[in-house]
Amino acid sequence: MYHFIVNPNARSGLGQKVWDGLETILRTKQIEYEVHFTKYQKHATMLTKKITSDGNEHTVVALGGDGTVNEVVNGIVDFDKTILGYIPIGSSNDFARGLKLPKEPEKALETILTCPHLHPMNVGELRYKDKLRRFAVSCGLGFDADIVHESVVSPVKYVLNKMKLGKLTYVLVAVHRLFLTTPCTMTITLDNKEKLTFQKAYFVALMNNRYEGGGAMFCPNADNGDDMLDFAVAYDMPKLKVLCMFPTAFVGKHTLFKGVYVGKASQIEIVSENPLPVHTDGEPIFLQNKLSACCATKKIRVITSQSF
Repeated sequence: MYHFIVNPNARSGLGQKVWDGLETILRTKQIEYEVHFTKYQKHATMLTKKITSDGNEHTVVALGGDGTVNEVVNGIVDFDKTILGYIPIGSSNDFARGLKLPKEPEKALETILTCPHLHPMNVGELRYKDKLRRFAVSCGLGFDADIVHESVVSPVKYVLNKMKLGKLTYVLVAVHRLFLTTPCTMTITLDNKEKLTFQKAYFVALMNNRYEGGGAMFCPNADNGDDMLDFAVAYDMPKLKVLCMFPTAFVGKHTLFKGVYVGKASQIEIVSENPLPVHTDGEPIFLQNKLSACCATKKIRVITSQSF
């Protein structure tokens, strides 16, 4: 049986409309399913945990944005007994983009029902203080997380979503936040061995999948199945140069800029001179100055339309 975790408020209410159409298809095909609507932040995590805690095998389908996927992934009790499906309704849909999932909800549902391929995907684990938070797409510390924090509460996002221009939210917020950002020293330790120090660093992005922020490829070679996390650092450059660099990330050419460092490791620890905003898959976390990340020991099987 399929369990659909539906965020009815995704994309400023589009989630409910899309689900109504998909439910008609499910009933026509006489598919056995249960639907669970999210009502508040992290509700999807609670729903998924309840569904997957009985020891049986389940197919859980997230309908919403990358944040909904994040909450579902954080609620899965046993990756070995859970298959993940996704119907993208968000404004950025980087999870779908990274896994080459269909954009159209009807085609996404058809892929889930026919299940042409199960892709074993790494899931990132972020640890800070005494907490653990999983991520499917990416996590970040600094300027990129600052953009996420403001976008969550910005009324601009609601308006642009209504106009089907939701991705522009991140561009407008990025310009605003950049001139309020003060870069600081960050030290990154790779696999408990190599230590890198970056002066006047703006952000560190840790990538499991290739895209974030509506299609930016901060780590163009990120591979969600190689048991490693890719990372990118922007540091020691004027703010105007940072502003020029950001658009080039959408075609993976930002790495040509002096002041951009890209690498990968199995385990990454970050220590920042100042407490900074953090995000996991676009979901904000309070200010932190020390965190570590790695891939979970088990992969999650994701329904995709093709093999990788």
